[in-house]
Amino acid sequence: MSLLATLDDPRLLPLLPAIYVAWADGELSAEEMKALCARVDDVDGIDVACREALGDWLDGAAPPRPTELSELLSAIRRRAAGLDHPERMDLATLAAELVHTGRPGMPLRAPEARAIAEIEAVLGIIGPEGTASLLSLTGRAAVPDEVSQFDPAALGAYLDGSRADIRNRMRRLLAQPRFGYRADIRRDDYREVVLAWTKELAERGIGPIGYPVEYGGEGSMSCFMGAFAVLGHHDLSLLTKFGVQFGLFGGSLARLGTRRHHDAYLAAAGSGELLGCFAMTETDHGSNVRALETVAVYNSATDEFVITTPHDGARKDYIGNAAAHGRAAVVFARLVVGDVDHGVHALFVPLRDPSGQTLPGIRIEDCGPKIGLAGVDNGRIWFDGVRVPRTALLDRFASVDESGAYLSEIPSPDRRFFTTIGSLVGGRISVGAASISVAKSALTIAVRYATRRRQFGPAGQPERLILDYPAHQRRLMPRLAATFAYHFAFERLIDDYVAGTMDSRVLEAQAAGLKAYGSWHAIDTVQACREACGGAGYLAENRFGALRGDADVFTTYEGDNTVLAQLVSKSLLSDYKLQFADMNLLGTIRFLAGKTLAGLREVAPALGGSDEDHLRDRRWHLDLFKWRSDHQVAALAARMKKRLDSGMDSAAAFVAVQDHVLACARAHIEYLVLDRFAAAIEANGDPASRRVLDLLCDLYVLTRIEHDRGWFLEHGRISAAAAKAIRKLAIELSAAVRRDSRGLVDSFLIPDAVLAAPIGR
Repeated sequence: MSLLATLDDPRLLPLLPAIYVAWADGELSAEEMKALCARVDDVDGIDVACREALGDWLDGAAPPRPTELSELLSAIRRRAAGLDHPERMDLATLAAELVHTGRPGMPLRAPEARAIAEIEAVLGIIGPEGTASLLSLTGRAAVPDEVSQFDPAALGAYLDGSRADIRNRMRRLLAQPRFGYRADIRRDDYREVVLAWTKELAERGIGPIGYPVEYGGEGSMSCFMGAFAVLGHHDLSLLTKFGVQFGLFGGSLARLGTRRHHDAYLAAAGSGELLGCFAMTETDHGSNVRALETVAVYNSATDEFVITTPHDGARKDYIGNAAAHGRAAVVFARLVVGDVDHGVHALFVPLRDPSGQTLPGIRIEDCGPKIGLAGVDNGRIWFDGVRVPRTALLDRFASVDESGAYLSEIPSPDRRFFTTIGSLVGGRISVGAASISVAKSALTIAVRYATRRRQFGPAGQPERLILDYPAHQRRLMPRLAATFAYHFAFERLIDDYVAGTMDSRVLEAQAAGLKAYGSWHAIDTVQACREACGGAGYLAENRFGALRGDADVFTTYEGDNTVLAQLVSKSLLSDYKLQFADMNLLGTIRFLAGKTLAGLREVAPALGGSDEDHLRDRRWHLDLFKWRSDHQVAALAARMKKRLDSGMDSAAAFVAVQDHVLACARAHIEYLVLDRFAAAIEANGDPASRRVLDLLCDLYVLTRIEHDRGWFLEHGRISAAAAKAIRKLAIELSAAVRRDSRGLVDSFLIPDAVLAAPIGR
């Protein structure tokens, strides 16, 4: 008798469940095999043929093939299909019921029942758990609708704020089929698709929307930044090319040039007719713009600037739009007039003729394959005696007149440089805000997937949603809370930038810090969400690979994040008034170092207990984060003072305490983000939305304290008991946010066609 033939033998029915469970649990040991064979001998009615077949089933040296086990399982389930509540039976009871279906009128005899009960004991099967697993009663159940206690659309409108119109316009446009993703496309074709998308945005007036009306725009940087943030949900190659063309190239013409440059180039840049580059970065000098080595020497005889790349390290590198499409560039070079080097200035430099051929003295090559952003034509540019007219100098802050005299209303070279660079801070803000859009996309995909995907669970019950596991909640919910916090911080920063009322040094420091920590948050969130989606997250169609590869460069361009974080601390050390690069800070540092830390302690009294009301008190949160920021500034100043007093120069002293510099920056940005989040909650008039935002803010604060609990314990701000209570409450708040998580990601208002991840629908 074959193995499969035994499946229809009613004499063996009571043994089949135990045999399947034994093999499905793993290979049988010799002891288990011996015990099972002994119990089989106790079953009445087993003839020689049946015993031989069972011997095959129980041969440890030749286990059943997977197909045979599958047939065995199917036979058991067919027999059990008509039983009432089989999940409540142990294997012996199930065996008795199967006997009734297979041999009517012949109940399970006592020796058989005893033998099967002993088999259960040998296999370690307890109660009905084995039966429930055997009969697949842990299968998928219908996923209940996730019902939020607030209106996601209303919260979404609040998130959009004053930029709702442009954001909705962008969402509708990007959801059109012609903007669909092209994952299986060659690099050169991909670049042409991105170019076509960019030109359509120009034709629709979105590219030049920040330019003055007379040059085809609407004069609204608020709308430009709102549109840019929505592009962060879409293909990031498009976002990058859009930013290079209309933000960096066109924006430089608008902000660094004067009327003659606007009249000559700005409308063409906004329409996409004149495609351009922003040629600042050099191979040897990435973030250190002041040290750029490309030179533009004024030739008084010809009234021209002669632009030269002195060596390969001074080539312009990673220049977007350069490898294929750019016809001109705003080039940053050292301006030399006579024998005087006046530092870095910007000039308009043609690169290609109308047919696309590079002009004399220009050499361009493709940067080659990158980690991401394959749709962007990044290139390298060399200049070999390239001549441009004197009027090519973008002369808003400095000029060279017809007599060859260098003129500027800003007498200080350092102040002039920082004014020039500071005028481009909008790009840094835009990139930071787009980083948060990337985090929103990743979280939307991961949360939606986790509200449908099931894994494991109690025996006899449906498998649990993976988002119901505390570990999964702890992975995603704090990042969701931080994403909301950063959203409101960037919205406030955009408003301040557009209003033009904030001190420029403060604005630049906030832009630097928020861009750095916001983009770091985005990259961390994408990776966490990818892992949270398991194998499904590894499929290219679900976009985590593209998000990770494309957004990774956000931590580098518009300023390397580590450098930008140091700018925050420099600004704090100078009390937002002195530029640290001037190295004129000794008095300020001595003042800050002399501040009484004991006095600072009174701002945020130490927390010794674990009272939940205190732990969730917003005033305490703000005071504690402000105290930490102030303390870090004072401590950094004290370390600097110690080194300055020993004779170390200020630049070396700053490098020597770099670890403290970065800690100081992070503490300040976390306070800034919390302050902006708290203000946004206070301004929200919808009680339901306000309740869930309060919950998110509490979770953001407590997870940040938990992350830095060692510092808070070292400095006496929390006790050991409070640290434990904070961790416990953070777990509870993660579970509470989970209940609203589907509505929270829905409030990001990302169209499915733009999200474009099958598991995120």
